[in-house]
Amino acid sequence: MNLMHVLRHVDDNMKGLLLDLQALIRQPSVSAKNEGLEECARLVGKIMKNSGIKSEILHLGKGVPPVVYGEVRSKQNPSKTILFYNHYDVQPVEPFELWSDKPFSGKIKGNKIFGRGAADDKGELITRIKAVESYLKTHGDVPCNVKFLVEGEEEIGSMHVEKYLKKYKNKLECDGVIWEFGYVDEKNRPIISLGMKGLLYVELSAIESVRDAHSSLAVIIKNPAWRLLEALKTLRDSNGKILVKDWYKEVTPFTKEELVLIKSEPFDESRFKKEYGIKEFVANKKGKEIKKAMVGGPTCNIAGFISGYTGLGAKTVLPAKALVKLDFRLVPRMEPQKQLSRLKQHLRKHGFSDIKIKMIHGEAASKTKISDPFVSTVREAANESFGKSIVSVSSAGTGPMHSFVKVLRAPCISIGSTYIFSRIHSPNEFARIDLLKKTTKCMCLIMDKFATS
Repeated sequence: MNLMHVLRHVDDNMKGLLLDLQALIRQPSVSAKNEGLEECARLVGKIMKNSGIKSEILHLGKGVPPVVYGEVRSKQNPSKTILFYNHYDVQPVEPFELWSDKPFSGKIKGNKIFGRGAADDKGELITRIKAVESYLKTHGDVPCNVKFLVEGEEEIGSMHVEKYLKKYKNKLECDGVIWEFGYVDEKNRPIISLGMKGLLYVELSAIESVRDAHSSLAVIIKNPAWRLLEALKTLRDSNGKILVKDWYKEVTPFTKEELVLIKSEPFDESRFKKEYGIKEFVANKKGKEIKKAMVGGPTCNIAGFISGYTGLGAKTVLPAKALVKLDFRLVPRMEPQKQLSRLKQHLRKHGFSDIKIKMIHGEAASKTKISDPFVSTVREAANESFGKSIVSVSSAGTGPMHSFVKVLRAPCISIGSTYIFSRIHSPNEFARIDLLKKTTKCMCLIMDKFATS
């Protein structure tokens, strides 16, 4: 196949890419609110079909968002298969008042396209669809078999994706997986991540009385918010170290190869601080310690705290109940259920058996070996498309990568178009158009090189 013709097609058809992306952005698909999921799944399937990709909507059961499956069989090389994993659901748009334009506008301003999902994950998805389309439009074939799995629950924990993988295992069989996203740093270098951290998400709740009371009664009625705060103080120290017994028991040190990668990975500390308006990092980390923490540091984070009155002005109230949401980022070999048991034991031991613990979600971490040939293939393609790339041991974020590796037994690598400061999960989320083009070409190159590797 003439790769130059394929890449030229990408250049000549960016208008079509942006129109399809606008259509996807304008279709709300908020999984946290079960908003527009079926409609968005059908739209993804329609875009795939218009691009020449055979698609179908897969269902697991009532109340479970559908998965969009796409497939193109290669005529010249049917022995190798690459799978693109993406998601069509997005985060809620609140707070509305901080958006410059409507959250689902898909508005283009200069080199940016705005709207919820522009980067995470509809922009990433469209680059993969258009890469396949470019081959089909120029050659009527693809270098290898191509499959798509596009789910609708990633933003709420992908709780059913493993069941989809098991049910449709034969259909989804592949030799390598390109993950749903990938960051591009401030110097336009794609960060190729070889893994994802795991997650344990829980709710702790305390109830003291049958109803809210006047705050003057705080001298005789306990405040459940203080109760939770006392419990929280036992979980970690001021430097971020988790104090639960045996929390780090299964954690293994970085290998020599991983340490070399970590050392070579650039990280602009001053730019990062400026972007987020912070003065220093946790435990005043610097240099290599920051990078080690990002790719391999477990965390204990307060994601939300709910109690009492939080509206305008003052209300002197003693709340009856309090709830805190915690997310723990896990690293390889840390099992969510085992860590949950340790957390429960810890709270009992410290006298907090009255606090209820509800597990919301858990998934294990995963990591592809640096030596896997798939890594070299992706890196070569990235270097050719972007000029230079960075290989990272793991992303600091979480996704169901472990399920893919466990069920499909294929290496998973993350690479994409998401500018590192593109405000994903925040108001005014955007994707850079120049990076969408480069990433589409990169996907073309990955398929080409993977076919012959």
